[in-house]
Amino acid sequence: MSYKFNKAALLTGTIMAGAMIVSPAYAQVDDQVNEPATEPGAADAEIAPIIVTGSRIARRNVETAAPVAVVQDEEFELSGTVNVENVVNTLPQVVPGTTSFSNNPGDGAATLNLRGLGAARTLVLVNGRRWMSYNTAQIVDLNTIPSFLLDSVDVVTGGASAVYGSDAMAGVVNFRLKNVEGIELGGQYSITERGDGARYEVHGAIGTSFDDGRGNATVYAEYYNRSSIFQGDREFSNFALGGETSSAPLQQFGSSTLPQGVIRYFGDSDTTGTDFDANGAVVFDEPGNFRTRAGDLYNYAPANYLQLPQERYLIGGYADYDIGGGHTAYTEVAFVNNRVAQELAATPVTGDFDVSLGAVQDFLDPADFAQLQQLEEQEGDADDIINLFLQRRTVETGSRNSLDERNAFRVLAGLRGPINDYLSYDAYYTYSRTRNANVQAGNISRSAFQRGLDGTDPAINIFGPNTLTPEMVDQISILAQNGDVSTQEVANAAISGTFGDFAIGENSEPVAFALGGEYRKVGSQFIPDTALASGDVIGFNAGNPTAGSYDVKEAFAELNVPIEFGSARLELTGAARYSDYSLDAVGGVWTYAGGVEFSPIPDVTLRGQYQRAVRAPNVGELFGGQAIGFPGATDPCGTAAATSGGLRDMCLASGVPVGSLGDPAIQLNTQIPATFGGNPNLQEETSTSWTAGVVFQPTFFPGFTLTADYFDIEIEDAISTISLQQTFNLCFNQIQDPNDPICAPFFPSDGSSVRNSAGVITTSNPPALGGQNIATLNVSGVDLQATYSTVLPFSLLTDTGEQDFNISFLGTWTEESSFLAFPGADLLDCAGVFGLNCGEPTPTFKWTTRASFIDGPLTTSIRWRHLSGVDDDEASVDFSEFNGAERIPAYDLFDLTFSYMASEAMTLTFGVNNILDKLPMTPRFDANGVVTNNNDGTLLGDNQEQGNTYPSTYDVLGRDFFVSVNFKF
Repeated sequence: MSYKFNKAALLTGTIMAGAMIVSPAYAQVDDQVNEPATEPGAADAEIAPIIVTGSRIARRNVETAAPVAVVQDEEFELSGTVNVENVVNTLPQVVPGTTSFSNNPGDGAATLNLRGLGAARTLVLVNGRRWMSYNTAQIVDLNTIPSFLLDSVDVVTGGASAVYGSDAMAGVVNFRLKNVEGIELGGQYSITERGDGARYEVHGAIGTSFDDGRGNATVYAEYYNRSSIFQGDREFSNFALGGETSSAPLQQFGSSTLPQGVIRYFGDSDTTGTDFDANGAVVFDEPGNFRTRAGDLYNYAPANYLQLPQERYLIGGYADYDIGGGHTAYTEVAFVNNRVAQELAATPVTGDFDVSLGAVQDFLDPADFAQLQQLEEQEGDADDIINLFLQRRTVETGSRNSLDERNAFRVLAGLRGPINDYLSYDAYYTYSRTRNANVQAGNISRSAFQRGLDGTDPAINIFGPNTLTPEMVDQISILAQNGDVSTQEVANAAISGTFGDFAIGENSEPVAFALGGEYRKVGSQFIPDTALASGDVIGFNAGNPTAGSYDVKEAFAELNVPIEFGSARLELTGAARYSDYSLDAVGGVWTYAGGVEFSPIPDVTLRGQYQRAVRAPNVGELFGGQAIGFPGATDPCGTAAATSGGLRDMCLASGVPVGSLGDPAIQLNTQIPATFGGNPNLQEETSTSWTAGVVFQPTFFPGFTLTADYFDIEIEDAISTISLQQTFNLCFNQIQDPNDPICAPFFPSDGSSVRNSAGVITTSNPPALGGQNIATLNVSGVDLQATYSTVLPFSLLTDTGEQDFNISFLGTWTEESSFLAFPGADLLDCAGVFGLNCGEPTPTFKWTTRASFIDGPLTTSIRWRHLSGVDDDEASVDFSEFNGAERIPAYDLFDLTFSYMASEAMTLTFGVNNILDKLPMTPRFDANGVVTNNNDGTLLGDNQEQGNTYPSTYDVLGRDFFVSVNFKF
């Protein structure tokens, strides 16, 4: 795929209300569904070993060398969130990607992009294990995770491949589900102040123990429904704004493809005396009657979704059973049916078409028909065919709609237990499959459209507004149906424990370790409709069939060495993993990590970690469908420099005859054939990351915690796609090594040549321009967390005269977020930037803070979300010169929630998000449609994503109300 450095949905920890205190890490027992950290009734007993996300070693200390941030379940309840994406996208380390507002581009999924390094570089776990993916990029759809069952969400910063394997380059996000005791029922309803975008959800779960407590089981179900909102339903997005890149002021803009039809003539005939003479184009205001086109545009915005509709069914369960001797069998099952639609304005048909004047004569005014006939006769052909460039928006067919219905299931079975007093084991197998059925309506068949104009089929009338009859619509319409299937299986076995009582230091905990092995196999395929694959469909982009799979065998180990001396504590950690891929270009790779924690006094902990991680290429990057294209390029072997030096040697090695060196005519034309699609020769991406931080918990200031961590992540050999010309230049002019991976398109591994005997690149064996390991990404910055909990000496609802108060802050300062597309390219740093190259805004400062008052049964909570201002990346134009926005100012949202425990069994929650109703400003226009009030920079033109803004980053709903009720029995 063509890589665009878009900032997308990152996930990290946040600050919660109520009993929520953000600490360096929250813990989980056995890396399974959450269990009590202590034995029942043993409140004063020694805390049992726990497992923290980012390690497989059970430990008593919850702090780790790598920063682990945690989102507790209260945040989902207090923010009125039903979909996981709506919380994680508000977190400071997150730059949203594909969300419920991603209509174009979008694919109906909600993805997670930690640190802005790409969703494929973030590893998503549920209960400490890999979750199911949904496409050929092997990305997790967050819609498949039940938010109402979340106990917490752990986020580990930096590469974690040594512990979890491929993909954990930016970090790991672990969604931990809770055990349910008894019955839980609940529901929520949300609606905007404008009375649209309704969302409602109902869920239920039953958890119980059985066989005298030897077994536990939880089953659950959920239904969720989200209504659509169109761009026409908001004043700021009702008109498509733009025009700046044409050196015009920000104005009502749109598409040049009109519902009434546009004809352009590019032939050799003399247009003098015709309506084509002015600018070569005419438009039909009335059926059959055209005039010279004069800047006419179509406002496509109102017909586009602003919020996508969604319907989801989710069922599943998990259970464990003590089979004796402390050995426990466990299982997990999940099934999700998720339907999400996208809707765009009616299909714009554009392109060159042969028109039989005799076939369409009845549809045209006689005088206008005579103009076309005059042009055709000058061409001197014996037929009545004239070639015209047509633009016609087929509003008669209705809007384009793409419906994705994904059915996903996952099953897991495992066994864990003790080996002896010091060792335990855990082994499991999991299989998941996601199948997507995509149906596209509103498409037009290019071939049927052509046949309706050249006299092959009954003639179609495209010459004016609303001229296509229902019969004509049926004749040219086509329904495209496409499918995706993605599978993943994982077999994992690990042993963990200690070396007996061996410890370093008299009061130190024993040295602990973990080791094990894993087998993983992933496969995916995209099965496009025949018409879509052939390019005959107009309306949605064509796609080529993709299918492939690979597996990997891995061995891993971890070591934890705690040392205590007096009041000080030192802890050393290390991890390593060897992975053997079935992919020849990847083969065997090592990943590793080392960390240290040092607490000179109990109040202060210093920590740091260094990690090396990898990401194997995904199925789409490796096995994407192949198609031949003809990009414009200049062959370096046809330049004068090719007669000497390293370039000469490269050209000869690639198959250019000596006599053709430096001959500009070596290629038949400037459009050189190349194959586009997957690249099976891709190697792994590698990353190095390090973090350094401090945890401050002063004993003289009870209830206060402060953590600060610096992070630096660099990804090398990142997979990126560049043009044929750039590949030519890199290989032949810069690298000049036939064995370098950059040169693989011109020097196939099978020893064949991309050139014929004359040195010409032909369609028989063109260079393959799939992704290449050539890009470099860097992200660095500081995460800051602070929490404070205390008791306030007043109360309205309790007899104690006191209430609890919690305030918390989580912020990120982004120092660098850069992307180097290929060696020698311009470095693009997107920290504090948005725009055509950087995509989603990446604010330099982003924070979330929440203050909560817990007065008996009533919790009152206020959340403040802040983004610092961002500047346009000035990819092509200075927008401020044309009334556009060069800077989006600082942005603040405030949310208010009341939660009331009416009884031990029932809790009512009411909240208002975006209480100040902050939205992009409503545009005002002068008589020419020019925006006259873009003073605050919240209205974007050609540097927008969609809806005149970035709707996944900036709120587009406005003031939004929710109410929920939950019962526990």
